[in-house]
Amino acid sequence: MPIEVLLVEDNPGDAQLTRIALEDSKISVNLNVVEDGVEAMAFLRKQENYASAPHPDIVLLDLNLPRKDGREVLAEIKADHNLKRIPVVVLTTSQSEEDVLKAYNLSANCFITKPVDFDQFVKIVQSIENFWFAIVKLPPE
Repeated sequence: MPIEVLLVEDNPGDAQLTRIALEDSKISVNLNVVEDGVEAMAFLRKQENYASAPHPDIVLLDLNLPRKDGREVLAEIKADHNLKRIPVVVLTTSQSEEDVLKAYNLSANCFITKPVDFDQFVKIVQSIENFWFAIVKLPPE
């Protein structure tokens, strides 16, 4: 069975880079992409257009999102009994110590700053994939 990944990313370029990085995977990955926090929560709660959405094994979450900020999404995920066990990897351009602290205070599983360089970005995504999909035992749905 493929690993179900929900990428919450409003930058189409970064979403495409993530898709490219995951395509080279030895592990079967099903990448779902939503562009803002409102869509992310609808996807996770299987609401509206997402009634048949798969339950993600992991969420890759940008912080700076339209409509609903990534910090709000993280807080909602971790406060929801049905969602709180899903690992959330914050993947953002922010290098702010305040953002790092806030993300961990909201129970993010890890915080990664996106590199600007394409090759480095691909390496980061592949490192996430290797650690979270090959090494870590994920909780059952």
